[in-house]
Amino acid sequence: MKLNEISSLYRNYMKRLIILIIFLLVVGGGFYFYYQAGTLPVEKNVKESKIFIVQKGEGLDSIINNLYDQKLIRNKIVFFLVVKQLGLEKNIQAGDFRLNQSMDAHQIANSLTKGTLDIWVTIIEGTRKEEIAQVISQNLGIPETEFLKYAQEGYLFPDTYLIPKDATAEAVIQILKTNLERRFSDDLKEKARQKNLTADEVLTLASLVEREAKYDEDRGQVASVLLNRLDSGMKLDIDATVQYALGYQPGEKSWWKKELSLDDLEMISPYNTYKNAGLPPGPIASPGLASIEAVVNANPDTPYLFYVSDSTGHLHFARTLEEHNENIRKFIR
Repeated sequence: MKLNEISSLYRNYMKRLIILIIFLLVVGGGFYFYYQAGTLPVEKNVKESKIFIVQKGEGLDSIINNLYDQKLIRNKIVFFLVVKQLGLEKNIQAGDFRLNQSMDAHQIANSLTKGTLDIWVTIIEGTRKEEIAQVISQNLGIPETEFLKYAQEGYLFPDTYLIPKDATAEAVIQILKTNLERRFSDDLKEKARQKNLTADEVLTLASLVEREAKYDEDRGQVASVLLNRLDSGMKLDIDATVQYALGYQPGEKSWWKKELSLDDLEMISPYNTYKNAGLPPGPIASPGLASIEAVVNANPDTPYLFYVSDSTGHLHFARTLEEHNENIRKFIR
């Protein structure tokens, strides 16, 4: 190849290289200004704070959309890049945060990893007050003994709560009880009165239903069986009441003993419904709304007086002792 041809190729190559470099500089510069603009405060002179809530388990995309909708960030893509750049995605907390439009994207991203005003706490249906005390202690640092001083069994409504992180034991209990009063509505209480049941009796029955019925479809039938047995003067014979009376099992690290012995069923306790007719003295756990509704809506025409649980937790109902024994033979032995 001649020298002049080589020189021409080199000049063409250099031209293309220069064009590419200019293009990259333009694109890079454009992206830089796009990124910088996207990180700026929405309104740097607005100091008024907003309470921004991150739901428990909420994903980053949803959080970013909510920040944008509430005019706390300028650009969703840029904020996503900021979170990724800072490595904060796994550090974002659930809770509520005091943010304002004068904060830039970096400040907002960092704020979501600390300084939550409230803490999400979930109380599970069918847990007793000691178990709830453990959850409160783990999440809010309130000593279990302090919580138990004020806790009333069955009145700590199971739900997911946003609780102030500096709340006292009494304040937490009041939040749970207030929610119970709201969810256990006047309409439900009126239905209870029509069945000649007090609110306390409904909560006690509902706590039994909560512990006995593993599946939603069984709740109504269990409630009807309990009411039928009470109306017939029969003992309730509920395993969960004995488990409640037995209390904490160190070997199982559980408040609910898995396998009851014949000796357990003979224990002397007002909660032992194998030995005592009628309802136990009070609830044995905190029932959820579904179990409360199962009690007040129980069908009075349900013919069943017995049920037995199979290995999957499904219940099988019987009208007579003979049918019940047959179910035991089929599903237990």
